[in-house]
This record gives sequence, structure tokens and C-alpha cells, in this order.
Amino acid sequence: MKLPVALTIAGSDSGGGAGIQADLKTFAALGVHGTSAITAITAQNTTGVTDILELPVELIREQIRVVVVDIGVQAAKTGMLSSAEIINAVADSVSEHGITRLVVDPVMVAKGGAKLLRDDAVAALRERLVPLATVITPNIPEAEVLLGRVIETIDERRRAAQDLVALGARVAVVKGGHADGDATDVYYDGSRLVELQSERIATTNTHGSGCVFSAAITAALARGLEPIEAVREAKAFITEAIANSLELGKGHGPVNPAFALGIRG
Repeated sequence: MKLPVALTIAGSDSGGGAGIQADLKTFAALGVHGTSAITAITAQNTTGVTDILELPVELIREQIRVVVVDIGVQAAKTGMLSSAEIINAVADSVSEHGITRLVVDPVMVAKGGAKLLRDDAVAALRERLVPLATVITPNIPEAEVLLGRVIETIDERRRAAQDLVALGARVAVVKGGHADGDATDVYYDGSRLVELQSERIATTNTHGSGCVFSAAITAALARGLEPIEAVREAKAFITEAIANSLELGKGHGPVNPAFALGIRG
């Protein structure tokens, strides 16, 4: 059996709810072989992050290289890239190895509140990684940091998606999970402005939701879907993963990408 291959370039979550663990579960659930390049190791559970160890940039580069040259990568995604040095190394590797389907999830803060991106790394993210993105998937606070302004209304979300594409991304999806009302994401690809709506699910167990959403987009791109189809599929997938989220730990439990394999809490 030969499967499409997706690569996640992200941090490790020892609690298994987010990061590369969530990404690999999502890839498997969506019929894609998952590979990984770990950027940082976190000591983390449902209540928060207690410690972080960044990996050396040369090891990050080498993880990407050995996967690409031997196995091949149809699509890749980024998650936790905590420093400008790591962002620059990843951007260089993506360009060097010709990875053309890239989903950028600009991870900045963990669900428990821990900062996962240094302040001085924002410019590198904006200038080096955003222009390489096939799809960028910020939530509202992340879009505010990237664009340097407050985003409160749906009109401001629409303009934010347009401005992120103006920065170089092919497609921007500004997620609506932090807004009131239904969970409405705004998609913009340079010509189409589409609002993707779903009913808000009443749960605090949303740890890893951004990782799973971006991983689902990556899996769909690896299977050959166009961005609008990939984002629509991922929106439906994350909605079900939240609806089937898991009661684990004392804090924010994880969403459940394994629902697609019949594994439900």
C-alpha cells in the first residue's frame, strides 16, 4: 500500500493532545502517512506547560532533509516554532527541498496560557514563513499579533484574511473560535472570500484544536485536494473532533481526531 505523505514540523506535547502527537493522529485518521520534524520538547498536560527545550536548528534541518530525500513529502505543516532562528531554519529547509504545499499554523500561546513564540520571532514568522504558506490558519489573537491591530468584528476578520494574503500567503483562514456566537472562519484566496460556519460546541475540551484543524488541511492537500476543498473538509473534521472531545486530566481536555477511526470517549 502506498499512501500520501505529510510532514509536521512542530513541538512535542507530552500530554498527547496537541503538537506532533495530535498531527500524527490526524494524518492517520485521514489516510495519510505522517512524518515529523520535532522543533521543541514540552513538558505539558491538560493544565499547562511546565518546561520547554528547543532542539538545535541543525537537528531540525536534518529531520526535514532525511524525510524528504528518502520518503518524499506531498504536503507539510508547521506548528510550534518558538524562535526566529528556528523559523529561519524551517523556511530555508522548506525552500531548499521544494515543499510547495505548506500549511502554517502560527502557534503562539498554549491552551493553558504558556507563550510558545518569543516576541522577537514574530517578524521572522511574518517575513519568512507567511510568504511560503499555501494556507495560513491563525486564530483571532494570532492574526492580531501578525497584523499589529485589534480584530473584533466579522468585517475586521475579513480584512485580516485579505491582509495576510497581501503578506504573501496563498490562502488565509482566520478562525473564529475566539469570537462570540457560531464558530465562523473566514477564508480568502486572493479572489474568493468565503465564510465557513459551524455551530459552537459547548465544551472546554478544545486542547489541540488548532493543531488538528491545520493537520487536517495538510492531509487533504497531501491527497491532492485544492485549498478550498481541503479547508472545508478540515472544518467538518475539527467540528466532529471537538464534539467527540475527551474528558482527560484536570484542565482543558483534548479534541479527538481518532473519532474518525471509531474511537470515541
